Amino acid sequence: MRVTITLACTECSARNYMTTKNKKNDPNRLELNKYCPSQKKVTLHRETRS
Repeated sequence: MRVTITLACTECSARNYMTTKNKKNDPNRLELNKYCPSQKKVTLHRETRS
């Protein structure tokens, strides 16, 4: 049930992180606050479609 997803920055659209999630427990798109190296600050990262 676990799938690999990519997280993209909402401000610069850079795809910075890859992680896994359980589709059964989290059917909606994942949103996490992560560090963006190009922005040099913590920004909201959303799950993108591969």
